Amino acid sequence: MHETDVVVIGAGAAGVAAARRLADADIPVVVLEARNRVGGRAWTMRGAGVPLDLGCGWLHSADENEWAAVAATAGFTLDRTPPPWGARRRTIGFAPADLADFRVASDRFFSRLHAADLAPPDRPASDFLEPGNRWNALINSLSTYISGIELDQVSVHDLNNYHDSGENWRVAEGYGALVEAFAAPLDVRLECPATLVDHAGARLRVETPRGALTACAVIIAVPTSMLARETPRLRPALPDKLAAAAALPLGLDDKLFLHIDAADDIPVETRLFGATDRLTGSYQLRPFGRPVIECYFGGSLARELENADGDAFARQAIDDIAAHLGNDIRKRLRPLFGSAWGRDPYALGAYSFARPGDAGARAVLAASVDDRLFFAGEATSTHDYSTAHGAFRTGVEAAEAAMQFLRAASPAN
Repeated sequence: MHETDVVVIGAGAAGVAAARRLADADIPVVVLEARNRVGGRAWTMRGAGVPLDLGCGWLHSADENEWAAVAATAGFTLDRTPPPWGARRRTIGFAPADLADFRVASDRFFSRLHAADLAPPDRPASDFLEPGNRWNALINSLSTYISGIELDQVSVHDLNNYHDSGENWRVAEGYGALVEAFAAPLDVRLECPATLVDHAGARLRVETPRGALTACAVIIAVPTSMLARETPRLRPALPDKLAAAAALPLGLDDKLFLHIDAADDIPVETRLFGATDRLTGSYQLRPFGRPVIECYFGGSLARELENADGDAFARQAIDDIAAHLGNDIRKRLRPLFGSAWGRDPYALGAYSFARPGDAGARAVLAASVDDRLFFAGEATSTHDYSTAHGAFRTGVEAAEAAMQFLRAASPAN
């Protein structure tokens, strides 16, 4: 049995931010992490000679993003090169007239969607597609990159709650590496999943395979996929939390990185789509000027490739790229690393989306219980969900609420 003031469950972006806020205030805190690494869905792979982010890679709303400040303080390199999706000249594989037509159709769709009334009833985002528009399949692919799921399953109200400053930067050493570095001073117990949180007594009890801990407060910062499966289990049960987690499932996005031999003839920081008439992968050529291609797959396409054999992602990517750059490129490409977040037992997906009618579940999930059991993570953020900075903010908010509870419970008060 071990006692501490606060237990944080989950060492992803939210849990690390919460624990750092507590530790910086000299409050004893223990972080429990089921994986053998820190970072959660922020994960930098370093075995290819260059850092490759298999999880989150872009600091969205970067001019407002707390991780940018962390990066500057920690000596990490912020790269402000505009993303390919935001610079019209950086998409290839289109005839110029077709690219312009797609841009117009996409802009019209998002304008209609963002003009939607936030009053009930909510609607699926697919309602705002123009019937018969030739670009609907590609716009649907954009949804799988944004939400991890197709438009017919996404809440318009939730999409319109999202805040985006329009600034997108990267961390040259890796976003996952940044989260890991920020966690370095913390007491993190790896390969130590929390199996039960008993919040019935005067002190909360957290059970793990290595024994139990008691604490004054607990912050749960695990994906909704885990909460919905009662990992950890809550006692007494909290049916509203389970229902809210189930209403905010994780969409699916996966990455594959390909190495390019003799890459000098490949345009730097350029994007191409595999297809325009069906769900497709998006391919970023030579990010950071490196000899790699970042391949991105979302929604049901990512699920289909995960469920196929182990080479399915590479075959799909190389076929798509060769269709645009010529068959000779095949012999210059080789797979490096890829993700399969849908098969990751501690994620089972990428990041949360709300189904039509369920946007309010984020506030329900975020609400504390008895002012001493707190919930954090990107899914609990109404305006910054699906991002690492949204996770950071909810972690800090939970930590500050826990600190307020500890102050109020102190014998000195």
